Amino acid sequence: MTGILRNIVFAIAVLVHLTGCANHQKSKGVTDAVKLLANGQLTQATAMANDLLKTQQLTGGEKNTLDSVLDLSDRMRRDFKLSEHDVLQKLSKYNPLIDSTELKRLAKEGKMDLLTLDGQRTYFSSCVNNLFRLDTAYARLRRNLEGASVDSFTIFKLKHTASVLAKSNHSGKPVNPVKMKLSYTIRVNADAVPAGETLLCWMPFPRENHKRQQAVHLIRTEPRINQISPATDLQRTLYLEKIAVANQPTIFHAEMEITSFAQSYQLSPEKIAPYQKESPLYKEFTAERPPQIIFNSKIKLLAKNILQGETNPLLQVKKIYTWINDSVTWASALEYSIMPDIPGFVMEKRHGDCGMQTLLFMTLARSVGIPVKWQSGWMLHPGEVNLHDWCEVYYEGIGWVPLDQSFGLQENKNDAIRYFYMTGIDSYRMIVNDDFSRPLTPAKKFYRSEPYDFQRGEIEWKGGNLYFDKWSWHMEVTYE
Repeated sequence: MTGILRNIVFAIAVLVHLTGCANHQKSKGVTDAVKLLANGQLTQATAMANDLLKTQQLTGGEKNTLDSVLDLSDRMRRDFKLSEHDVLQKLSKYNPLIDSTELKRLAKEGKMDLLTLDGQRTYFSSCVNNLFRLDTAYARLRRNLEGASVDSFTIFKLKHTASVLAKSNHSGKPVNPVKMKLSYTIRVNADAVPAGETLLCWMPFPRENHKRQQAVHLIRTEPRINQISPATDLQRTLYLEKIAVANQPTIFHAEMEITSFAQSYQLSPEKIAPYQKESPLYKEFTAERPPQIIFNSKIKLLAKNILQGETNPLLQVKKIYTWINDSVTWASALEYSIMPDIPGFVMEKRHGDCGMQTLLFMTLARSVGIPVKWQSGWMLHPGEVNLHDWCEVYYEGIGWVPLDQSFGLQENKNDAIRYFYMTGIDSYRMIVNDDFSRPLTPAKKFYRSEPYDFQRGEIEWKGGNLYFDKWSWHMEVTYE
C-alpha cells in the first residue's frame, strides 16, 4: 500500500469516527469495502459499498463509513485522472524520448505523484506542471522551448515589502492600508440537485477584531437574506439559501469591503522573553491537533536535526523557516480531504503548497514548544488573487507575529527584506480563518468538501454535500 493510500484509509477513520459494529458479518462487509479502497480497487470498493447500502440494515457508523468509501473513491478518481499515456503525451513536447522507464524514475524520486487504481497507474492531475517545479532538467527543457518567464509577482512583493519596512517602526504597527471591494460568486452547476430543492451555501467572510483587517462591511448579497456568523467564529462564514431551478445554474453572490494592513516585526533574540508555560495560551498553541499536528518520532528527529541545540525561540523559528524554504518546493497539492497526514507527506516528498508547508512549520515549531496558530483566507495581490494559508507565531512580550512560510525568503541582500515574511506580512490579505477544522455557522450536516481549511466555501442540500466538481467560485477585487 502506498503512502497516499495509507493516508486515505486513515482519512476514513478520522473523518467518520469508525465505531464498533454489533453484527460481525455486516462489519466484515464494511471492512472489506475499506480494504478494497486501500488497495486501489475502486470499482470493486464502490460496488460493494453501494450493494451494502441498498441491501443491508446498517448502523449509522457503518453508513457513514460506506458513504466515505464512495466519497473518497470519487475524490481519488478526480485527483488522479491522468493515464500514463496522457502524461507521456504532455511531456513528449519537451522530451521526445520520454518513456515509461523515465516516468518510473521520476516517480521514485518523488517528482511524480501517482497511484495504482483498478490495476492501472494513474497520475495526479497537476503532475506535469509540478514536474517543471520539482525537476531542474525538465524546467530547463521547458524554458528552452517556451522561453524564460518574467516573475512580476516577485518584483511586486520586493517593492511592496521595501515600502512597508520604510514606513514601519518594526514593532508591528499596521501600515500601508489598502481598501478593497471584494465581489465573490459561487455558481452551482445546473441540475446539480433536483429542481425545487433548497441549496445551502457557506461563503468565506472576513474575520474582525484584527489589527491588520479593519472596516469590514457587507454591501449586498444575492439572495438578499443572509446570515453572518459570529465574529468569534474561528472559521467565519456568510450563509445563504436558494431554491434550484431546472436547467439553470444556482448563483450565490456577495459584495463586501475591507481595509487590509501590512505588519513588520524586526525582532532580535534578546527581545524574546521566556514563555509562560503554564498559561492557557501556551498550552493550547503548543499542543498536538490530530490528525494534522502530531509529534511523532519523525517530526521530533527532524526538529532536532534542524535546530542543532538552538534554544532561543526566534532563532528556532528562523532555522525551521529557512530549512523548509531550502528543502521544500512549492507544488500544487492533492485535495486536503484525502491527506490527513499532510506534514508527513511534505517530509517524504519534499514538496507542497502553502497550507502543506504551513502545517509542517506549525508541527515542527509546536513540537519544540513554540506557540503557533493557523491563519488563512485569500491573497489579494493585483494579478495574483488566490486561496492562501499562513500562520502566526507567539513570542512572549511581543504577541502574535505573522509568518508566511510559502512566500519564503526573498532574493535580496538586505536581511530585513530577505526575511520579511518570517516576521511580517503584506497588505493584500483577507483573513477568514484563525484555525482549521472548526465548526461552521450554521452547523453543516454533511461531511465538508474541505474538512480542514475554509476558503472557497461549502455547498449542500438535503441529499448530501456537493463537492467542488459540482460548483465553481470566483473572486473579483477592486482596489480603492
